[in-house]
Amino acid sequence: MKRETSDLEYKREPSKTYLKTVSAYANYGTGQILFGVDDEGNPVGLDDPRKACLGIEHAINDSVAPVPRFTLALDDETKTVTLTVFEGDSKPYLYRGKAYRRSDSSTVEVDRAEYRRLVLKGSNTTFDALESAQQNLSFNTLSAALIDKLGIKALDDNALVSLELKKADGGYTNAAALLADENSFFGIDVARFGDSINVILFRRTLERQSVLRQLSGAMSVFDDYYTYEEIIGFERVKKESIPREAFREAVANALVHRRWDVNGSIAIRMFPDRIEVTSPGGLPDGMSEEAYLSGGPSIARNPILANLFFRLGYIERFGTGIPRIIESYADRAASPRFRIDSSCITVILPTDEAGTLSTEERAILRAVPQGALMTRKEIEHAVGTSKDKTIRLINSLVEKGFIGKTGSGRATKYHRC
Repeated sequence: MKRETSDLEYKREPSKTYLKTVSAYANYGTGQILFGVDDEGNPVGLDDPRKACLGIEHAINDSVAPVPRFTLALDDETKTVTLTVFEGDSKPYLYRGKAYRRSDSSTVEVDRAEYRRLVLKGSNTTFDALESAQQNLSFNTLSAALIDKLGIKALDDNALVSLELKKADGGYTNAAALLADENSFFGIDVARFGDSINVILFRRTLERQSVLRQLSGAMSVFDDYYTYEEIIGFERVKKESIPREAFREAVANALVHRRWDVNGSIAIRMFPDRIEVTSPGGLPDGMSEEAYLSGGPSIARNPILANLFFRLGYIERFGTGIPRIIESYADRAASPRFRIDSSCITVILPTDEAGTLSTEERAILRAVPQGALMTRKEIEHAVGTSKDKTIRLINSLVEKGFIGKTGSGRATKYHRC
């Protein structure tokens, strides 16, 4: 049988610790617990499977609140019991007053921030819809944008309520605070480097101000360093070493989809051969990496903010941001890359100069699928180059930031960045 995973756990006997995993599955995603199975996945059986089923049912009903939906299946041949727990809508699901989540094959208690997010999910509320702790707000930047883009004559209370920036009873939401001229939120940290991160040529912090000003400020820095004029014939033609549209999409998406309850900034790292835009918070719950990259159904983490950015024309139809970034590179030698983990998402936008890879280097990249880990020998066999040449090509791609490596010695493996 396969090893334990985030949605599969083995138990020899139904000891009470499995109730933590019941909480985790109900909170974060359907999963199974197999009783009468050892740690290696081998059936060892239960003395009395039917009695075990009754005990499991009573334990969940008595110890997990609210009680999640679950099923029990008994295998008479192996004398094992399969408990399937379904993700529920009434989050958080608590065991002894605590909420749990899965971390690979382990079950751990959620921290305070994650607990608050579970409460929001259970009430079908998003962070940007909550009433803001800041209520003394002004909206000069937002008002100017709405008048210019949407033809709104004045940003009065009716308009604020219509845009969900103000509740009917008069309180501003977190979305309003994010769009206000001044606020207490972290923003964007922009840094331009030389040939390495040890050489900082320029730094600018855009925070505690409207997210519209943050976007504008980031675009201003981009224009200073990644646009230039080229004389073609008798004309000066404005050019971009990185597609401006790709950078705007990356920053706008970071502002709209980041976790604003995390005390951290969006990091924009500018290098001679690329820009990296990193936003706090991984993918929204329910969205796969494949759906994120392909422009599948959009799950907006901050739907009020996303809707306003859409109406102002800063983002296109929800879910199209990443495909648009990829499409903007269609006629260029280089291609954008994406790093996704549980705590952040990084969009890597290479310059034209970064696209000058050799045919053999491109063959190496094609041999390493996105999300896969491969050894040097596996890459060598896939491409058909000699050991020495494969090592040289891999090292070149690592140095250029196209391939990363994990482990050391014979355990070294490579992956696409």
